[in-house]
Amino acid sequence: MKQNYRAFSALIRRNCKLYFKDPMTFLVSLITPMILLLLFITFLGRNYEQTLLNLLGGLTIEQTLIDGFTGGWLVSSVLATSCFTVSFCSGVMIIDKVNKADLDFLVTPLPRWLLTLSYVLSNLISTLIVSFALLGIGLIYLSAVGFYLSFLDVLLIAVDIVLTSAFACLLANLIWSFTRSQGVNSAICALISALYGFICGAYMPLSSMGEAVRNFTSLLPGTYSTVLFRNHFLNGALEAMGETLPGALVAGIGDGFDVSFAFFGHSVPLYAMYLVIGAADLLMLGLFVLIACWQGKRARK
Repeated sequence: MKQNYRAFSALIRRNCKLYFKDPMTFLVSLITPMILLLLFITFLGRNYEQTLLNLLGGLTIEQTLIDGFTGGWLVSSVLATSCFTVSFCSGVMIIDKVNKADLDFLVTPLPRWLLTLSYVLSNLISTLIVSFALLGIGLIYLSAVGFYLSFLDVLLIAVDIVLTSAFACLLANLIWSFTRSQGVNSAICALISALYGFICGAYMPLSSMGEAVRNFTSLLPGTYSTVLFRNHFLNGALEAMGETLPGALVAGIGDGFDVSFAFFGHSVPLYAMYLVIGAADLLMLGLFVLIACWQGKRARK
């Protein structure tokens, strides 16, 4: 048992080092955050600001509050997408399969399920390192333009990162369990990077999309992760707006920027969103363990 634990720990360290050692793999996983930053700098920032001014209907607030609100939207978008894109681009399982390194590990006494779990945990650690680094950069950015986060908000954002990254890593490794092709992996990474930002509402608010799209996204756990990020990044700015603006107007701004969300017309409270993400994590973990055990029995036959 002790020997298996040492081998398990060594595999996790090895997988993390392999990811950060390869500059191309690391850069590919950061493509979406860089695209979001570029889009925000070029035109999304002004677009969000103009949307906010339109919602204000001629009323004025401090420019720092506007910048803090739009900046919070940017950082929440970056983190909501990065937890998924980094997870799908930082996995070592598919690299070992392509290089056939996994065959060497399979002849060792280490149980198959423990080997598979080492890939998930190393994937999660790598994703968390990148995501928390992006969070640090985001907090520095907000400090420069307008910081309205409380200490509790930052703690809850950290919880959001962990829950979202765990779901994304389990989903990614579950997919990789059925493929040995680098081409398939590259296609999946490209698809996630291109589409997930739209699906989760990172590029434009879900409230601005059609009802059919909103109903579809309400079935995806990632959508609730995005709304949680929105809440914890924007609530402080909304509370500051509430000091000078009517409560109904502030609530309308929150609805327009996805601080709240509805499941087929029914409002979803924050605790229910956490339950959805937690249940999705447990479901993916259960599926992953079952598949790992099934593949282990199949390999022994």
